[in-house]
Amino acid sequence: MPATGLPRRDGPAVELDGASVRVGGRVVWRDVSLTVARGEFVALLGANGSGKSTLLKVLLGAQRLQAGSVRVLGGAPGESSRAIGYLPQRRSFDQGTRLRGIDIVRLGLDGDRWGLPLAPPWSAGSARRRRAARERVAEVIEMVGAGSYARRAIGELSGGEQQRLLIAQALVRRPELLLLDEPLDSLDLPNQASVAGLVEDICRGAGVAVLLVAHDVNPLLPYLDRVVYLARGRAVEGPVEQVITSETLTRLYGLPVEVLRASDGRLVVVGQPEAPAHHHDRHAHAAAHGHSHAHAG
Repeated sequence: MPATGLPRRDGPAVELDGASVRVGGRVVWRDVSLTVARGEFVALLGANGSGKSTLLKVLLGAQRLQAGSVRVLGGAPGESSRAIGYLPQRRSFDQGTRLRGIDIVRLGLDGDRWGLPLAPPWSAGSARRRRAARERVAEVIEMVGAGSYARRAIGELSGGEQQRLLIAQALVRRPELLLLDEPLDSLDLPNQASVAGLVEDICRGAGVAVLLVAHDVNPLLPYLDRVVYLARGRAVEGPVEQVITSETLTRLYGLPVEVLRASDGRLVVVGQPEAPAHHHDRHAHAAAHGHSHAHAG
């Protein structure tokens, strides 16, 4: 995979130091310190309501800290929006949606605002710029392996195909940092493993820092550098084998938590609600039928 070609600024992609956030009078998390290095693949884990999406909003400049500091790509949040690829929590496309996959990817070229642009960015400007835009769109579609279906209507595609095209949209402006909010949610296990592997390829091949929010760590196990685990308003970070342990999670939750390793390498966290490892009914069903594609690597 070709490098992005952008000059890389010095220092980590993400730095939080003693950071605290209050939303609606409630402290979501406090005294959180973490670093995501350039070219590093980090998962952000935690139960529903633990503040994972809030942390992404802080990095995007959409949520202010109550205390502490944050730097994103060497500057204040919001200063480098053009250098951030952001994939919000899964959107569902109605089956009647006629926008083609390639159109969805092109929308990513208007990256100063997240969401749909008012006018397609490729409709104006010089012929040279339009040609460069077409070439870049084709490049990222190929990068995510979506060439065979990118010209079909997005509503006709499978969840895995749609997610690859949305990742291409997030990549089209050659970001230095990818923020992915539950990109594996609602995908079946084979597609989870496939998308996780794709994200790692992008991370390694293009030197892009990745912070990926997930509920289930298992599809990510072969690919991650580190994890950040949010619970009870606090965070712990480190390698998977140090963070996803009975001792660490018991200390974090203040309750007895047990981490088990299944015979195929899956991690199973028991002892607290909505553990972000092997807790969805669909995962339990798949595991009962032997359909796990994650291993400890």
